[in-house]
Parts: sequence; structure tokens; C-alpha cells
Amino acid sequence: MSSRSLRELYRPTHDEASRQRFVGALKVFANGPLEGQLAALYESRLAPQFAAAHGGRLPANRVEARPLFESTPLYQLWGSMVYTSQDFMWQAVGATCRRIQADFEARARLATARPRGSLQLDPSLSLPRPIADFEIHRQPGGYFAASSVDDLSAALNYFGTLELYRAAKGLTANAPVGEPGIGRFIASVVRRRYPDLKPRRILDLGCGPGLETVGLQDVFPDAEVHGLDLSAPFLRFAHAWAEDRGLTMHFRQADAQRSGYPDGHFDLVVSHILFHETWHDIAPRIFAEARRILAPGGVFLNADVPYQPSRMPIPKQVTNDWQVRNNGEPFWTGFADTDVPAALRAAGFGVDEVVADYEPLGAGHYYFFGGRRGTANAQRAAA
Repeated sequence: MSSRSLRELYRPTHDEASRQRFVGALKVFANGPLEGQLAALYESRLAPQFAAAHGGRLPANRVEARPLFESTPLYQLWGSMVYTSQDFMWQAVGATCRRIQADFEARARLATARPRGSLQLDPSLSLPRPIADFEIHRQPGGYFAASSVDDLSAALNYFGTLELYRAAKGLTANAPVGEPGIGRFIASVVRRRYPDLKPRRILDLGCGPGLETVGLQDVFPDAEVHGLDLSAPFLRFAHAWAEDRGLTMHFRQADAQRSGYPDGHFDLVVSHILFHETWHDIAPRIFAEARRILAPGGVFLNADVPYQPSRMPIPKQVTNDWQVRNNGEPFWTGFADTDVPAALRAAGFGVDEVVADYEPLGAGHYYFFGGRRGTANAQRAAA
């Protein structure tokens, strides 16, 4: 068995890397310049066409605009390219993951033989529906597939796609494999917005394979960091990843609606892209659970996609809707349409405690939302 670390083991061969770079470039083109052509087509022809047939008004939303796009060859080309690039991605990443899987799993077993942290799995856990019914991102087998207790293929394949996207965005030139940049970014936003917060315990909801959870530990080295997820393979990966790096972290398999932690247990609860992969009827119950496990003065802060219709042009609303219907993003627009501040208030966060706004990152933005639980003194005064 190789003595290399888990990070060192994920190393595509020349041919594998070439295929992955091609897929990344194809995705960048489809989601960049080609979408730009669709936006130009809408402005020059589709919007005037709609206005001429509707008394001069423009489409109000994606539902009205979608038929305009569906009959155009450019939109059909875009959809075919996006769908095919997703297939290519899983094929290209899968080749690397299958080749290294046995060594990777052997190294994971070694890393977790004498753990510093902990892993708590629940074989009896009932996965919430409809989440259990979908292969998010069209990942073959989904997030929960495993043929044995050692099978890390679901998490390893997901991890490989993160590396592919980072390379496509030019983020891997001087960065190690598995760089937890978004985790550090979220932590930096927490520190800037809540400079008085000194978290003793942190929970990463929907931690997935734990890469960004490591970033939280990096920024808050004195905190006890926990990760929670539904997927046992992802959590086994996360536990091994942390142990392989010599970190003492704790992972639990549970439903975020019913975490199993005591009241007031955490000073900071965060998530990254959890809620656009969560059924919108479930999200308010997660908000309420997060508030329950927050200590007085604790912070709940989430980073997710900035695709709320109020700030999205019509062409982007239409292409996002296509992703929901065709490309393994079944909950995306449900989240985007949610009145998040209202849902947070309904979960028990006070009007003055709720936040819901945007943070710039690179050429884009992240949607940050959550709330701070009032201190015990403030709660008594309010009562």
C-alpha cells in the first residue's frame, strides 16, 4: 500500500488530466460565452417577439419566458452541451477514482485506525424524501451508494468533480489538492461580521466530504469542530481526510432537522450550498433546529447560490430552470424562490437577528443568510 497521504493519492495521470481539462473547458464555455449568446438572443429577438404579442410587456418570469427559448436552435445546443458535459465529467473523474480507489480506501483505514476525533454513523437513519429519491448533480449512484463499509467511491467521485471545477476556474495552480478555500472564506465572513464571536464549538451542516469543514478548523484552531451529513460514505471520507491531516474533528450522520445535539451546544453553525440541495419544505425545520442548538449569542450563517429571481435576468432564470428539470438540481429554484428572511423569522430568529445579503467572491457573489440568537439577558429584557 502507498504511504502517500490522501491528498497525494489523488493525482490524475497525464491522459486523465487531459480529459478532465477538456471537460472543464467545455463547461466553462457552455456556462459562460454560450449563455452570453443566449442572453443576447433574448434581448435582440425573443423579448421583442414576446412584447409584440403581449401588448408591449416583457416576460414576468421564467415560466413565461421558457417557451421562447425552447424552440431556438441555440438553446437546444446549449442544453445538449451542458447535459453531455455532465456525462463527460462523471466519466473523466470516474476513471481516476476507480484507479486509485483501493489505495485510497486502504490509506483511509490506516488514517482512522487510531483516531484523534470521532465518527458516529447511524445505520438506522431514514433518509428524508424526496432527497433520498434523487441523484444530485446526476452523480451515478447518488450521494448514498456504498457496496461495503469501506466503500468511499461516492465521496471520492464527488471530490474529483470539485478538483475538476477548481482546475477549470484556474484555482489549482499553486494550491494543494483539496484546498478548503470556501471554508476559509465562510469563516472570514463570520469573523468580519461578528468580530466579538469566539466560538468554542462549531457545526458544519451538510458537511459532505468535509473539505470545507477543515477550513473552519484552520481559521478557528481552538474550536471543537463538528460536521453533520446524511451520507455515510461522505462522512467516512471526511473522518479519514481530517485524521490523515492530523486534525481532531467530529462527524455525525444525522438529519439536519433532528441533529441529536443538546440545546445551546454550538456557538457557530454554518453550511455551504446545503439549502439549494434541500427540499424547500424541509429548510424551515432545519432553521428551527439550528436555532435550538445555538448557544445564546451564537451565530447561524449559510453560504449558498445567489440565484434569487429578484436579481437574476430572465435568460439566467431560464437556464437555471433547465438545470432543475434536466441536470440533477431538483431543489435549486425551490430554494431560490423561498422568502428566506421570513422563514428564519418563523423559525424563531428575531427581526433584528436575521441577515440575508450577498458577499462578493471573485467575479461573482455568494448568498449569505442566517441569524444570531439573542443573549439570555436580551431575551429576558424582551420578555
